[in-house]
Amino acid sequence: MGSASLILLLICGMAFAAGGILLSLLLAKSSKNSQKGLPYECGIDTIGPSWIQFNVGYYLFALIFLVFDVELVFMYPWAVVVKEVGMIALFEIIIFLFILFMGFIYAWKKGALKWM
Repeated sequence: MGSASLILLLICGMAFAAGGILLSLLLAKSSKNSQKGLPYECGIDTIGPSWIQFNVGYYLFALIFLVFDVELVFMYPWAVVVKEVGMIALFEIIIFLFILFMGFIYAWKKGALKWM
């Protein structure tokens, strides 16, 4: 299982993706309608330009949510094997949680958690 299997896997993956796209182009009904290119929002026509700038605070809020969401993904496997690994795992998770807590405090002090 060397590089040949990796190349074969890559070729098969690209062929599978390209085959699905080609099959949908051949079998799916398509209609050329001018309304397909319009922006859609709840069935109501848009007023003004569709491309507007959002406040960067929403982006920061979403990133902070992702950081703490990924933290839980790392804690589930740790919780399963905590008895088998022993005290070293306990110290490692304490350090991990401390670093995340310091990031939480930093975000709180900077005002990134305040909703607009």
